[in-house]
Amino acid sequence: MVDVPTRPAPDHPCPTFARPRWALLDGAWDFCEGHPNDTPADWAWDRTIEVPFPPESPASGLGLERCDHPRYRRTFKLDDTLALAEGERLLLHCEGVDHVARVWVDGHFVGGHEGGYTPFVLDVTDALGEGPEHELVVAATDLARDLEVPRGKQDWHDRPHAIWYGRSSGIWRSVWLEVVPAVRLDSVAWTTADTFGQLHGLVWIVGWDEADDLAVEASYACMGQPLATVTTTATAAAVEVHARLGKAAHADTPFLYWSPDLPLLIDIRVRLLRGDEVLDEVASYTGLRHVRVRDGVVELNGVAVFSRLVLEQAYWPETHFTAPSLEALRAEAELIKGLGFDGLRMHQASADPRFLRACDEVGLMVWADVPAAYVYTQRSTELVARTLTELVARDRNHPCVVAWVPYNESWGVPGVADSPWQQAAVRAGYWLAKALDPSRLAIGNDGWENVAGDLVGVHDYSHDPEVLGRRYGSAEAVAATLTGDRPGGKVLLVDAPVAGTPVVLSEFGGVTLRDGDDSWGYGEVADAEALVERVRALVARVGTASGLVGFCWTQLTDCLQEQNGLAWPDRTPKAPIAELRAAIREE
Repeated sequence: MVDVPTRPAPDHPCPTFARPRWALLDGAWDFCEGHPNDTPADWAWDRTIEVPFPPESPASGLGLERCDHPRYRRTFKLDDTLALAEGERLLLHCEGVDHVARVWVDGHFVGGHEGGYTPFVLDVTDALGEGPEHELVVAATDLARDLEVPRGKQDWHDRPHAIWYGRSSGIWRSVWLEVVPAVRLDSVAWTTADTFGQLHGLVWIVGWDEADDLAVEASYACMGQPLATVTTTATAAAVEVHARLGKAAHADTPFLYWSPDLPLLIDIRVRLLRGDEVLDEVASYTGLRHVRVRDGVVELNGVAVFSRLVLEQAYWPETHFTAPSLEALRAEAELIKGLGFDGLRMHQASADPRFLRACDEVGLMVWADVPAAYVYTQRSTELVARTLTELVARDRNHPCVVAWVPYNESWGVPGVADSPWQQAAVRAGYWLAKALDPSRLAIGNDGWENVAGDLVGVHDYSHDPEVLGRRYGSAEAVAATLTGDRPGGKVLLVDAPVAGTPVVLSEFGGVTLRDGDDSWGYGEVADAEALVERVRALVARVGTASGLVGFCWTQLTDCLQEQNGLAWPDRTPKAPIAELRAAIREE
């Protein structure tokens, strides 16, 4: 019987790098509010909180208005799956703690992390005390008024206003434990080569020694069918693995490639070997997918594509930026697909990796925003760059991710039109994305005041179809708009883009079907029928017959006072989904 690689369990927090021995620590934790520069000895655990929901959310059991210094405690046991054998190590994974985290195990400080939108991992083995039960303490600091840190859509006012929402301070994503060997696989990066059918892997090893006889074995499968097995000697801590995945990898038989129409995935098993001994084994996956700009169009796997994206805020009333369940993440991706979109902009938040897995599996292209700071300083620039770097490392194996967006609407670089320093920050964000991940597109500053990018992104909330047609109805109209009209009240170009740079209407729409006096949007309709007709009329002017290469509709769901979604906050579509789909797809 052939041992075929399989995908990790659906609930695994890291779906592209999964081992079998792990355990979630989500659930009830002790909780209290601290203060700056305190220590665990100062804390009186007077409440409980439901992790991973943030303390400001109703689902946490607290629903606090503001919580700058959340403190958490729980115990865990190393039994069953987590029982440590001699030489094994215990890793603690925190998928999201906003903004600064400090961690103790059994009274010993084990490390920390700065950055609320990216994960971190700590080896806690040496801190473990005697006995079957161990104590884990996490302290977070997330100052509500700090505009230098990447906040995204988390409001800095006392209450949500305009297009900003409730905060997600402290732990807001899963915490979990993992048992690993001392000499082990550390990470892997998969890249589809320009030559179709070739998949390159770069595998990092912890504990590599040149005197050790180590090798990396990678086995590949698609839809349960084995494709190839490649074994490479580990002559350094970073090992390159190359595979050509069978006859189907030729350009004239492209059915192994990932696309929104046919989202095929390559399941991969990676083993670290010492002779015949398997030291470590990881389940991974990726997709054969190549994206580029050529001759004024965006190509996916060598074929020009027109992108129909939707703005995804990833906000739920009861849980804020934490999804209420694994099922909700899958349902979100299926809703987007069902509405007729072939992709989304993950707007001002990092996606849950399990949501990216759902996008991989249902076939959705993702533009990944870096959450914004709201002032320009050396610290804010460093934190944005760090967040981008860590997001690329986390999400690079998901074929659904096709573009990085370091800045949005000049948030964090408000003087970019005139300041050479802020222009340099945007260029640095663009080139950092390209240096870290040349396999994807990057847009330096999306919306207006474009400085650098593989695409020009324009935000235009006009609800007059004639105006949209005049601005974007042809390539000539688009070119004139870039140097003439100011749809957002700001100049669209700071620097002239490279000739032939494609243009995407990366935000438009924003239609409100009003549900209360405090709600607002960019334009209003009276009922579901009028909503469908407005969508149809606007999309018709910016669709495939226009001078654009894609659009992004604002937005998927209502979010608090910003009620301009195609669906209500509970994800129920505001009009028959078949009618909305036909309007989106120009059918």
